[in-house]
Amino acid sequence: MSQELAGKVAIVTGGASGIGEATVELFVKEGAKVVFADINEERGKAMEAELGASARFKRTDVSNADEVQALVDYAIEEFGGLHIMFNNAGISGAQHDRFLEDDFSDFDKVVGINLFGVIKGSQAAGRHMSRHGGGVILNNASIAGLLPGHALMTYRSTKAAVVMFTKSIAIDLAEYGIRVNCLAPGHIRSPLTSFAIPGLSDAQIDKVKAAVSPAMDSNQPLKRHGKPSDVAQAALFLASDRAAQVTGIVMPVDGGLTAGDPVNHLKEIVEARAQALAEFN
Repeated sequence: MSQELAGKVAIVTGGASGIGEATVELFVKEGAKVVFADINEERGKAMEAELGASARFKRTDVSNADEVQALVDYAIEEFGGLHIMFNNAGISGAQHDRFLEDDFSDFDKVVGINLFGVIKGSQAAGRHMSRHGGGVILNNASIAGLLPGHALMTYRSTKAAVVMFTKSIAIDLAEYGIRVNCLAPGHIRSPLTSFAIPGLSDAQIDKVKAAVSPAMDSNQPLKRHGKPSDVAQAALFLASDRAAQVTGIVMPVDGGLTAGDPVNHLKEIVEARAQALAEFN
């Protein structure tokens, strides 16, 4: 490893699974001291034991402002500072097929975690960074915050808000030497995806993966399956000094999904025209 984060202290929320877990592991390998937060205490404590002296776990509900502030204070107390804040924690909420079926029973929870958690995390970290020479704030959004589509309207709305919030505070905090950027993962195979249905056996999960993967890949130009480590690598770049001149951006990690429709519709149109005219030949 290149030790790109040697001497840095980082916080990663939602750090006990998926993208967060991959980022915690990578940041530690790259030399950072990492405090990671999650509500999954069992997995968090196990990871802490696995990662050794460079990692600390703190149970945190990011929708609770006091707990987020306590998380930032804990990182500073444990490791002497804070240079990187990755607001990664998020939930999808109830997966209604259509908007008109949504009873909004989980609205406050989704907004509290996906949006307020990001806002409060950024503020708490930013206040410290503004007094100690700057730092880096990373927020995890989603392609669902960039592209309209069916279902998950509360989730989509929170992720779109994270995008605008990121750009706005990048401007607001620049005078303090704080860089703020946003990641927009696409179809990443993580516990937040369709594969994580509680109570399924390994055989059932494998069957679901086989069934769901073609649909997930259908609008993605690169047919490679995205992994949590792909997003972690993007987070590492934005957190490192290699991105010293980068702030206020949204970086999709999506196999080209937001670049455009991979279907060659022009070819389809030309073929349809030729077929129609063939009847007259």
